[in-house]
Amino acid sequence: MASRCTLSALFPSQSQLDYALDDATTYREKESLVYQYLRKLDDKEDLKIPDFMEGLEWLNTEGPLSFTRELAGKVVVLDFFTYCCINCMHIMPDLHQLEKKHSVKDGLVIVGVHSAKFPNEKVLQNVQSAVLRYNITHPVVNDRDAQLWQELEVACWPTVVLLGPRCNLLYSLVGEGHGERLALFTSAALQHYRDQGLLRDHLVGISLYKGSLPPSPLLFPGKVAVDSSRKRLAIADTGHHRILVVSNTGKVLYSVGGPGSGRKDGSIHEATFCSPQGVVIKGDFVFVADTENHLIRKIDLLEGQVSTLAGLGFQGIDKEGGAMGLQQPISSPWDLALGTAGGVEDNLLWVAMAGTHQIWALFLADGKLVKGSNFRAGTCVRFAGSGNEENRNNTYPHKASFAQPSGLALALEEPWECLYVADSESSTVRSVSLKDGAVKLLVGGERDPMNLFAFGDVDGKGVDAKLQHPLGVAWAPDQSLLYVADSYNHKIKVVDPKTKQCRVVAGTGEAGNVLGPGLSESSFNEPGGLCVGEGGRVLYVADTNNHLLKVLDLDNKTVSPFPISVEDFVDSASTKASRMFKVPKLPKFASRVDMPPLAVSPGQTVNMEVVLILPEGTKLTEDAPSFWTLSAEGNEWLLGSQVVTGDIQDLSKPLCISTIIPTVLKVTDASPSLNLSAWVYCCLARGGACMMKAASFTQPLQFIFTPGNKPVTVTLAHAL
Repeated sequence: MASRCTLSALFPSQSQLDYALDDATTYREKESLVYQYLRKLDDKEDLKIPDFMEGLEWLNTEGPLSFTRELAGKVVVLDFFTYCCINCMHIMPDLHQLEKKHSVKDGLVIVGVHSAKFPNEKVLQNVQSAVLRYNITHPVVNDRDAQLWQELEVACWPTVVLLGPRCNLLYSLVGEGHGERLALFTSAALQHYRDQGLLRDHLVGISLYKGSLPPSPLLFPGKVAVDSSRKRLAIADTGHHRILVVSNTGKVLYSVGGPGSGRKDGSIHEATFCSPQGVVIKGDFVFVADTENHLIRKIDLLEGQVSTLAGLGFQGIDKEGGAMGLQQPISSPWDLALGTAGGVEDNLLWVAMAGTHQIWALFLADGKLVKGSNFRAGTCVRFAGSGNEENRNNTYPHKASFAQPSGLALALEEPWECLYVADSESSTVRSVSLKDGAVKLLVGGERDPMNLFAFGDVDGKGVDAKLQHPLGVAWAPDQSLLYVADSYNHKIKVVDPKTKQCRVVAGTGEAGNVLGPGLSESSFNEPGGLCVGEGGRVLYVADTNNHLLKVLDLDNKTVSPFPISVEDFVDSASTKASRMFKVPKLPKFASRVDMPPLAVSPGQTVNMEVVLILPEGTKLTEDAPSFWTLSAEGNEWLLGSQVVTGDIQDLSKPLCISTIIPTVLKVTDASPSLNLSAWVYCCLARGGACMMKAASFTQPLQFIFTPGNKPVTVTLAHAL
């Protein structure tokens, strides 16, 4: 390993360059200054940095990379990031632009050095999910113990470090908002070393992780909201860049946006979003925090139109606001809540402005904020938060500080009358009074406002309770309880605001996708949002990294997947006979039943009587497509062109499914089997939670050669 070299070795020279660049007025002048700076660095031999440690986990590559092998002869951009950090997310577009402009053959390689803040972020599977979620296509190393971070004495996220072709330090940028300077320096460095003949055009073994996920109705769903009066849900299908409006039985009523990202208003059939998060649904309107477009959008379901209410489509840095929405730049809105302030009911949207660490208000009609002025409809203005990333409480809202607020929930009833905030980077839940704007701690964190590392997984009261990067909150008015998506602890928790007592409702604390048998045995994977339904008896949870919406039945203490009937997921309108139907993949929770071998003859009819018993107190969901499939994996010749799927409309009597064994048998090494699978959508008979159940029967076949056999009948029974 080379002698220790840190970023501080660059500071004297780089400081002079930065001051000169600030004073320069033309691009040519700035470029000339960078060339002069690089020539001075060429004479220094003490700027080489140590190589990556052996044994680190790599993504998007065919194997580990080294400065002395794959990265030799390249200009390398090291992006020190942690995937929860909003500032790190903000520089992703800058890195994408660099990759578009300069290829690996041109001599540029970007390497993401993931240096975790939270323990949950050290886990490779979670980093993999982040790479997919943020569409990262360059190599990423999971430096879980932050070894290179410490070697270079990196101080904060994000930090970008540029290296020359001899793995020598060139330049560093701290924080966000340096896209132009990064592009300038990178282009100049590539030209400088190309002129010296030091660049190599060899490729680096790239093996993209994206595309590894199987198709699913949802992809990294971020938030969910309920309109109980119309029995509908709005889901931010974040990874598919779309908003789904579904019935409480899971039938898709509207799909707006997707599958790719974009920024377009107009017809709901043409409008596009970019990684939307927060959603509010009421009546015929859906309000959307279009996070990576830095916009607030409105979907008018009655008119079939999407419009922009606030934002300019790029990241803003204004921390005061006050302009009309379409003239007001905003930064990474993460969640929304519909409220009332000094005017007609539902006259404003509260906005968790994660990018500036503040709470904002967008007026839908004229109104007035506490300790504030009157505002006209359309005004978008800061309500609480100084803009400093801190865990600071204060009786005056502008002097309080948040740290990446990511979830909102309104509690309008006395004595609460507040807006609850999931403040993710401080690992706290805070309250903002609707009477006087005072910001107070509810649970989590610690009393030092500068300490953003007071996280954990501890039940308790107030500051003694510990959370880890909570992203969602939901208020249950009938019970006066606040539910929390404790995202990095993979749990759902509940807080009694009267006592400030916080405890676990569901989740094991380990990332997973297990359903029960009870709440405490069920597992989640970074749940990002939740909402309360059925008078507080049900929670709908966006289980983000499991790509599912889950239903927590708090009365029966069960967890089940919420069924979503997306048109291209399963075509169940009719049976298919003309071609072999592609069998959908069974969910992991499906019951599997192995039957004893069945003796059959060529040309014999096999009648399968399928008896499925629904869970007690449930009934088939009328609007959701329950169905069965029959397959013979590896032995498709058994079925030929026969019907292999059909609807399930009544389980009060057995399903009768028949197939005929071919008269000409094929010789196989193993005994063939028929697989009968059933997907059943059901809901509580009294109304409320809906769920999906699945079961699969494997029926081995044993061939005998007895002519003239009558049909054989087998009963396949299972309690779902």
